[in-house]
Amino acid sequence: MTLPRPEVGLVIHYSFLWHREMKAGRSEGVKNRPCAIVGAVKLEDGMLRAYVLPVTHSEPKDKTSAVELPQKVKQSLGLDDQRSWVMCDEVNIFVWPGLDLSRRPEGGFSYGFLPPGLFGQIKQKFVEKMNEKELRFVSRDDRQGPKP
Repeated sequence: MTLPRPEVGLVIHYSFLWHREMKAGRSEGVKNRPCAIVGAVKLEDGMLRAYVLPVTHSEPKDKTSAVELPQKVKQSLGLDDQRSWVMCDEVNIFVWPGLDLSRRPEGGFSYGFLPPGLFGQIKQKFVEKMNEKELRFVSRDDRQGPKP
């Protein structure tokens, strides 16, 4: 099965490393989860750097840090029926495809695309968190590059 291109709005199956886990000394995520690609930047060497946001079942303490996924969208992506949020204040950055992109149990590396309107809300909240300096970055490789 071929790897998908890292396109904004694509939801991938990825081992997300939370900032708190990195601070505690972990170098790998605890589990694979859906993550939304919020950015992809072409580097000078032609490689692509991806910026991904995690999807979680844990209700956020700060509602301004997340966007809830509507059930209809979750169904179209093949996700479970529990409430889920895209966290917009934490991002993993890595050169595509990295070491933590993984195959879903059902096959494939991705779930599909978020609807444009919903992705627009997620991107807007992500940019707000970045502008407010409330965005936590976790680099998943040793290549340093521009932050979004």
